[in-house]
Amino acid sequence: MKSTILIPLSFILILFLSSANSAPDSVLDTTGKNLRPGINYHVMPAARDGKGGGITLTNNTCPSGITQFLTHNYGLPLTFSPVNPKKGIIRLSTDVNVKFTGPTPTRCNESNVWKLKYDESIKQYFVMVGGVEGNPGRETLDNWFKIEKTDNGYKFVFCPTVCNFCKVICKDVGIFSDGNGTRRLALSDVPFSVIFMR
Repeated sequence: MKSTILIPLSFILILFLSSANSAPDSVLDTTGKNLRPGINYHVMPAARDGKGGGITLTNNTCPSGITQFLTHNYGLPLTFSPVNPKKGIIRLSTDVNVKFTGPTPTRCNESNVWKLKYDESIKQYFVMVGGVEGNPGRETLDNWFKIEKTDNGYKFVFCPTVCNFCKVICKDVGIFSDGNGTRRLALSDVPFSVIFMR
């Protein structure tokens, strides 16, 4: 009788320990090191075909949108802040704030934190700045992104889980080319595959 009770209890203990240690893999930079909060990184296209460079801010709208350089340019550096500020590395499939660092070339008085905003005139969700860092919950839902693996790098995904009862959109962040040839970060069926350079 005792042995039949011990076997299920030991099995449950093994399951508990394995699930406690099954944190998502960490996101890596181009040198193979873990992405860390507060460290500056450049987001570059994963494809090495010479099409486009890093990302920067537009200067013609408020809030400012985020665009990809058409030429090889490292763009503006950014940092990541995990939903749990005590975590020392950025992990796949976990909510993070993304923020440009340093002075930004914008005429708008806004934060450098990414957020999602719907453009009614174009019927499209764009990634902009002007978000709020931290304070996870319903009020900051539009400010949280995730990083997922692709075949040749990573992609940003909008699918926040900081609000248990909120209904959210879950979609990849890709490139939307407007009528002027500007490549804007937006929700898309085709992800923008990137790498992170320190």
